Amino acid sequence: MQWKNGDTTNGQVVAGGKGQGNGLHQLDRPTDVLIDKETDSLIICEGRRVVRWSRRSDTTQGEILIDNIACFGLAMDEQKNLYVSDIGKHEVRQYQLGDKNGTLVAGGNGQGVELNKLNYPHYLVVDRQQTVYVSDNNNHRVMKWNKGAKEGIVIAGGQRTGSALTQLYYPNGIFVDTLGTLYVVDSLNNRVMRWTQGDNKQGTIIVGGNGSGSGANQFNVPRGLAFDLHGNLYVGDELNNRVQRFSIE
Repeated sequence: MQWKNGDTTNGQVVAGGKGQGNGLHQLDRPTDVLIDKETDSLIICEGRRVVRWSRRSDTTQGEILIDNIACFGLAMDEQKNLYVSDIGKHEVRQYQLGDKNGTLVAGGNGQGVELNKLNYPHYLVVDRQQTVYVSDNNNHRVMKWNKGAKEGIVIAGGQRTGSALTQLYYPNGIFVDTLGTLYVVDSLNNRVMRWTQGDNKQGTIIVGGNGSGSGANQFNVPRGLAFDLHGNLYVGDELNNRVQRFSIE
């Protein structure tokens, strides 16, 4: 769906909308999407494939970029390489345009808690150095994998489940700014946290953390987050069926 700024009542379907399925005109439980400005298209992770939909108004179906993958999260680097998390193989791969196999960049050693493993990797961020940040959902941590590394580094959480400032409880959407500050949606704690670079001991709650609910500063299992050019934070509030916007100091 596309929602124009200021219009909170009328969204526009820009991909799918033809029921759940695996037809080229359909989507199946999409989990992540990014905009490829160069081709003016949407790249969508859904079902067991990654698809591209043109943003032209006459578009009626997508094209398959990668199939037979239990994809969940997407990212793209400045060289237009695509990164996809695979919750079936517990790994992240980098794909060049037209590449169906990809190159392993994180995990790939089976499901586990060790530093060379992931446990249901969800959302991704890739920086200019092709460092990959992963919300390692079932390990309740966020990991950083430097380019070419065989192991990741825990930069947030990893202290089992709980609501302490040292802990995450099924982390999902993440964002890393140019200073290396991490923002993470802490889904079952119903909050968004900020972790500064070099301090992986504890984070700071920036929104939420007021229990599960539908109030103005509450969430009910938040999932994704994004920032606009003015620094406003947007959070997808899954079980409240809404997106909230916050001004962050």
